[in-house]
Amino acid sequence: MATGGSWDPTDLPIEPGLYLNFVEAASAAIKGGARGTVAISLLKYGAKATAKQFYTVSKEKEAQDLFGSTNIASIRLALMGGAKEVLVYTMPATPAPTDYVDMRDAFDSRMFNVFVFDQEAVEFEQDSTKAWVERNRTEGKHFAVVFGGTAEEDADPAVGNARTARVRHDYIANLIIGGKLSGTSYTSAEFAPYMAGLIAGTAINRSITYARVDLDDVNKRLTPTQIRAALTAGSLILVHDGEKVKVVQGLMSSGKKIRVIRARQAIATDITTTAADAYIGKIDNNPDGQAALISAIKAYLESLERSNVLRSPTVALDPENESVGDSVYLLISFTPVDSIERIFLTINV
Repeated sequence: MATGGSWDPTDLPIEPGLYLNFVEAASAAIKGGARGTVAISLLKYGAKATAKQFYTVSKEKEAQDLFGSTNIASIRLALMGGAKEVLVYTMPATPAPTDYVDMRDAFDSRMFNVFVFDQEAVEFEQDSTKAWVERNRTEGKHFAVVFGGTAEEDADPAVGNARTARVRHDYIANLIIGGKLSGTSYTSAEFAPYMAGLIAGTAINRSITYARVDLDDVNKRLTPTQIRAALTAGSLILVHDGEKVKVVQGLMSSGKKIRVIRARQAIATDITTTAADAYIGKIDNNPDGQAALISAIKAYLESLERSNVLRSPTVALDPENESVGDSVYLLISFTPVDSIERIFLTINV
């Protein structure tokens, strides 16, 4: 059953469902995702786990018991970053390209906020994952992905920025800096699960910009010029500010703010889920039923307005498409609330 997705007035879907088009000033896009869950494709695990199966863990001890303490670095980092839980898919011992296809297909039927690889992923798998993200987006399932690179790639931020350009997408964040913690060094790909946990675990009315990261140092200290180039490229970067390691700015690879994207993710997911549970097939498509649906969606958006997620929400029937038969067309608009990230002072003396 379809519970959401994009629609084209010239080619309407036939399945029962609620179809959304959120229109930005410059381009149309739909953002979405559940909150709090990180999805990981685990490469190594012990005898208590079986290949090509899902497991959900919310504590490190659970992961140790299932997969073995030496195999759960990515899970541990995701939980450290702030994930509520980790949805684990166990890969075969010697995964082939077709196994990665099976893995992505399997995740299609599960809800999660952010997907991340267990370790470094080759360029082909990154590109295939980008296509997977886009396919799910058009089908109404929305989630984010965090990529990273190898130690060699981390040594040259220009290489990381080139990867950002290659995987550019509103739903994809690309980390180009790794770090060191308690004597252990992490490449950006190895540390990407922590960032996935940080993104998934941060409230949608908060930004990860300047968020402190549990590292002793970064594996590459960038110059001011390199920092500016990375931010311009849309790369996700970490810096050591002399006291601590922090995220410079919460950016998707498209250059859009993670906070803004995640707010739209929550709206798309919550509205479609609520409509499927309470409205589709349950109310009449007449003025009273349409008013009930509009009122419910507006009340939801106004609750987000009170939480400083957005402002000025409006919901109305779409005048360009007549709501008759079993179809209702709505226009929803709002202004996302961003965080203050740049302060400019003019001091007169």
